[in-house]
Amino acid sequence: MAELSTLARPYAEAAFKRAKQTKSAKDWSDVLQFMSALIQDRELSAIVNNPRVAKEKLTQLLLDICQDQIHDEAKNLLKLLIENGKLQLLPTISALYEQQKAEDEGYINVDLYSAYSLTKAEQSKYVAMLEKQLNKKVNAVVSVDKSLIGGILAKAGDKVIDGSIRGQLHQLAKRL
Repeated sequence: MAELSTLARPYAEAAFKRAKQTKSAKDWSDVLQFMSALIQDRELSAIVNNPRVAKEKLTQLLLDICQDQIHDEAKNLLKLLIENGKLQLLPTISALYEQQKAEDEGYINVDLYSAYSLTKAEQSKYVAMLEKQLNKKVNAVVSVDKSLIGGILAKAGDKVIDGSIRGQLHQLAKRL
């Protein structure tokens, strides 16, 4: 993942810088997510990863698929990624862009995992605790992970806060 992030970071930074200049952060976010989802499509992925498909044909195919879904600057980014053989970086570029956007707008995206589904009150309580600890507004996406046994696991970028029973058992096992 580190290699992909290193390669994708300049593209994400350039897209974010351009989005700030044109006040189109939301549009860029949507476009990058769309293109990322597009190249992750199983059938299209087979074409994208086929070395026999010429770059020109791949470019034309993807531009035909995207048509009115993406703006001209995003089309230029798509062409550049194809030309440089970096199309597989799109999901990472999109994720890094979202991190920069969140940082700029003063919030952080957090993946919150619980062993059971949370009520709105419980979710609000955990979000408030995370906001206090991270000193930022938190956008939480809650998922159920039965393997946690109990408690909560929060992932905010590179930071992981493990308050799960599974994590505590793992720490206990390490100490023993």
